[in-house]
Amino acid sequence: MALHIVFVEPEIPPNTGNIARTCAATDTCLHLVRPLGFNIDDKSLKRAGLDYWPYVKLEVHDCLDSFLREYQDHRMFLATTKGTRIYTDPAYQDEDMFLFGRETAGLPRDFIEAHQNMSIRIPMSADTRLRSFNLANSANIILFEALRQLNFPGLK
Repeated sequence: MALHIVFVEPEIPPNTGNIARTCAATDTCLHLVRPLGFNIDDKSLKRAGLDYWPYVKLEVHDCLDSFLREYQDHRMFLATTKGTRIYTDPAYQDEDMFLFGRETAGLPRDFIEAHQNMSIRIPMSADTRLRSFNLANSANIILFEALRQLNFPGLK
């Protein structure tokens, strides 16, 4: 059993390092879709992931299109502030994938519009000064809801 976190064009190394640590601790696959805003061997990326990197199931993809072609048979949820459903609404399944966009721009607007039925969001204040939650925190929130629904498979 495996779930998948997909960071599409991440820009900030500590966010990726933090979710890599979570992925290692939960047997979740981490996918990074280029272009990346850092080098994989970036010092701050390694520091955020601590010594968990050898345990991360990591795949790096050249672009969103190649990732989508490779995993076209997987169910994908798009995490976005424009999501039509709250992240707790879907019934998650083994092999589900959770896609998150860049820290500064999110997922491409046309991609969200084309897959609106698979978009999910985390409820937050209507205060217009707040745009979104931190990327790594958002991924953790959604991942742990999926793990909870699946009875934390393989975790103790």
